[in-house]
Amino acid sequence: MGWDEEYLGYTNTDNPFGDANLLKTFKWEKKFEKEGLKHAPEEEIELRNKIKLEENRRELEKVKQRRLEREREREQREDELTRIQREKEAAQFEEWEKQEDIFHLQQAKLRSKIRIEDGRAKPIDLLARYISAEEEDFGVEMLEPYIYLNGLTTQDLEDLQEDIKVYMELESSRNLNYWRDIQIIVEEELRKLRRLDTSSIENQIGERREGINASVSTEVVDVFKGKTPGQLQALYQQIEKKIHSKEEGLDVPYWETLLSRLKAHMARARLRERHQENLRHKLFQLKQEQGVESGPLFPCVKQESESPRVSEPSPQPGPSRQDATPRGTPDVGQRSVPSDSPRSADEESQDAEEKKDEEPVEEPEDPVRKCEEEYRAGSYSPKLLRPEDLEPGTILIDTVEDDERLEYARRQLIGTGKVQDVVTQEERAFEAEARKGMDNDEASFSVESPVDKTYLWSDKYRPRKPRYFNRVHTGFEWNKYNQTHYDMDNPPPKIVQGYKFNIFYPDLIDKNKTPEYFLTPIEGNKDFSILRFHAGPPYEDIAFKIVNREWEYSYKRGFRCQFHNNIFQLWFHFKRYRYRR
Repeated sequence: MGWDEEYLGYTNTDNPFGDANLLKTFKWEKKFEKEGLKHAPEEEIELRNKIKLEENRRELEKVKQRRLEREREREQREDELTRIQREKEAAQFEEWEKQEDIFHLQQAKLRSKIRIEDGRAKPIDLLARYISAEEEDFGVEMLEPYIYLNGLTTQDLEDLQEDIKVYMELESSRNLNYWRDIQIIVEEELRKLRRLDTSSIENQIGERREGINASVSTEVVDVFKGKTPGQLQALYQQIEKKIHSKEEGLDVPYWETLLSRLKAHMARARLRERHQENLRHKLFQLKQEQGVESGPLFPCVKQESESPRVSEPSPQPGPSRQDATPRGTPDVGQRSVPSDSPRSADEESQDAEEKKDEEPVEEPEDPVRKCEEEYRAGSYSPKLLRPEDLEPGTILIDTVEDDERLEYARRQLIGTGKVQDVVTQEERAFEAEARKGMDNDEASFSVESPVDKTYLWSDKYRPRKPRYFNRVHTGFEWNKYNQTHYDMDNPPPKIVQGYKFNIFYPDLIDKNKTPEYFLTPIEGNKDFSILRFHAGPPYEDIAFKIVNREWEYSYKRGFRCQFHNNIFQLWFHFKRYRYRR
């Protein structure tokens, strides 16, 4: 009958439907009559019913299969969305970690800067400042960075190791080599101090363990001293090759100790080469700023395709160039010539003499004469100016006064460890006083208007503009129109509601005479007026263009006009007009 298993236990008498003919096949007489099967045999009808039932079962299976496919596709989409979300979150977390590292690095540099300004700099602060000088392109350091490690104790070097690890975790890949070289040098210096701290017996045991006697260490240092990074790298490879060869009778501990010390010398050589490159770059920038013509930035760098130049032979007989070159200054040109070249120095000298006979050689330029010519050209010294050549308003400082200020700054540095700008102490106090009570509705106002007036005071009281710190007060005006067309979410445009002028007159000659202000309307423009302040010598008049509206002169409305502590203050607000019927 095509029933499911849950209906198989029902009978005509026991079923929840109350059907007494439940087990009997239902015949739809009207349907059979409409289809023309009213007189069809029972076998044909049962066969048709079975076929239709089988089709229904197949259709039901297809429906179930499609539903399972949809559920599977939905799960796949959800998994894909979850994976994409996880990738986005991972990328966001990675970006946050980078920003956090950048923040920690900036904080570390800020701490270093503060300690340097306070005169309590640590070695890590000086090393970090060296990197900052390279990246930010301001005053280059004149000393190699490893010079800062001289004179440090064991505790200082151990603390420096931990600080270097922090910078290596936070720094970019550009400066990692720098910090690695510094770390190698710190480890070498730490090993030296620990060897010196031990007793004599332990020292002898340490020497036997290292494989190098103290008398030989000096010679080893002399061998490494003054070599370029390329030469030290070649020596490093030779020592490694010698250790791996496992020759009979080879003193392996000696060569391994030599290899460990060579790493520190290689790090110093790399830092020294980097420092020299920075100095050359800074020198090139200075020459460009001063307009001095110079050769290429790196004249010692050669192209591989060029043939190696042979140096000019010495006029006096003596040792070859290779022997005469000191260890501390290796010839860069030797890099392009292999050490195992079959040609000797005498043959090179002969070739150089032949070339000298064939081609005319220019005489070398005298460096002293060249410096004198550049000095006469005026590239390194300012031109002498006469007083009438100076622009009006230029302030001249006497040498005696400048020496007194410098001496005061030195005494202040000795007493506090920090130098402050002694010239602008009063100006900073004035600005701090003028900024009091400033809120979000106020902004700085420093638009001056020209004043047509000449001054004939003495040079001692040369005319100059006074310093000022002005504020303009803005806000909303909720009149009927604005209340109709605007609200708090969409406010109306701000308008000027008042001004606060703070003019600084510290060097006023006649302080018994109060500064004055004059308000003059602008002809042809009734919306603006000129507010001019007059105080007397040595200060010129100063004027500002403001909105031309009626003022509130009540102190309850914020009006102030006073001259106190060398500051002339003029504060006022505009009247508000209210519409009344």
